[in-house]
Amino acid sequence: MSSADISSLRQNLPAEVDVLTEPEAMAPFLRDSAQVPDSVETEMPAAVIVPRSTEHVSTILAFAHEHEMPVSIWSAGTGLAGGALPYEGGLVIAMHKMNRILGIDADARLAVVEAGVIVEDLDAEARTHGLFYAPDPASSSRATVGGTIATNAGGLRCIAYGTTADHVAALTVVLADGSVIRTGGRTIKNATGLNLTQLFVGSEGTLGVITEATVWLTPVPQGEPETFLASFDDIEDAGRAVVKMVRSSADLEVLELLDATVVRWVEEDNQAGFPLPQAALIIGMAVGENAHRSIDIACECAEQEGAQEVRRQPGDGLMAARKLSLPALQKRAVWVQGDTGVPVPRLPELISRIEQIAAEEKHQVRIVAHVGDGNLHPMIEVVDGDWETAQHVTDRITAAAIELEGVISGEHGIGIYKHHELPMQFDEATMAAQHAVKKALDPKGILSPGRAI
Repeated sequence: MSSADISSLRQNLPAEVDVLTEPEAMAPFLRDSAQVPDSVETEMPAAVIVPRSTEHVSTILAFAHEHEMPVSIWSAGTGLAGGALPYEGGLVIAMHKMNRILGIDADARLAVVEAGVIVEDLDAEARTHGLFYAPDPASSSRATVGGTIATNAGGLRCIAYGTTADHVAALTVVLADGSVIRTGGRTIKNATGLNLTQLFVGSEGTLGVITEATVWLTPVPQGEPETFLASFDDIEDAGRAVVKMVRSSADLEVLELLDATVVRWVEEDNQAGFPLPQAALIIGMAVGENAHRSIDIACECAEQEGAQEVRRQPGDGLMAARKLSLPALQKRAVWVQGDTGVPVPRLPELISRIEQIAAEEKHQVRIVAHVGDGNLHPMIEVVDGDWETAQHVTDRITAAAIELEGVISGEHGIGIYKHHELPMQFDEATMAAQHAVKKALDPKGILSPGRAI
């Protein structure tokens, strides 16, 4: 793509749209939060473009479609699968300036936002109306609503409220050729036509660019939160305790697990007040009028499965401490960040398989997990730059999860780093069906080619 072509695109956009072509100006938009090998060089796009409206995105994509330029979408750089990385000579559409909350309808429990709105900002605004936005990824202070919809982000509260997909009512999407479609609606029930809204949720920028979203809000529970933690000498016992808690009548909003080494690192860095377990620590929280009874039940389940220590306390301070685990890990090593999911009853088996694989490979694997919904993040250490071995261990763990009726990714998405694993989960016919959808909506293959699907 020549500088003359980019100048032509610039002329078709208003002055308020930044068109960045200098390497230094583009640099902040060329990476996401995935740790990558030194050998992976960031490709240099022709331009990074910062739209302010759906119409701007339409103009950009129509241009890219005409010139058959590959396009990647950058929202906030919090992705963990390499899905936002640029293409050589392509375009990067950076969505962070489309950041307006367009309206909150408290009676309908709906918010309409542009794609670049920060998740935490939407939640804060909703709380002024006695509501909140339930999706809570660990990066909520930086992640955008559009980016988390595109990856179907999860987070800590999924056990109670589900993933991002469960909170999307309608979308405005720009397709590859620049045409604009609107999906879904503002009603609780909608049996009209194909469910295109959910088609775009989790599509990772491969089918269209989400520019606006109508999302469901949830009433703030009455009463104060209450938390508990339980330490275990055997991590498989911790897994069995989780299964028992999820099966019980405990109404938990959060249920997390950290292995003993991760707990120790968090304590060394932050003095969070965690006990130091021999094997694993479970952390949970309940909110609402029945919070006290729910914590009673969860603690009973932990004790029945051999917890060495059980504590409970008011407030949600333990949840803030839980979010310190990733910084503690990244401070000490480079990791391939695993992201598998299994049905909750299969958790103890997957934990056992991970320990077995780590022992066989003589490789360090740490575990942090949203265990309440069966989503584990095995963290595979990269030793002396040996990414190949770390990826081999990752692939073995993914294969084990698939054998246990699980999935390749619970919440991070596929991006480029798990793309080679797709045949583990999908047969040829299923892959062909996904590619057919891609071909129909993006016939020239310009949107995030070679990623996600």
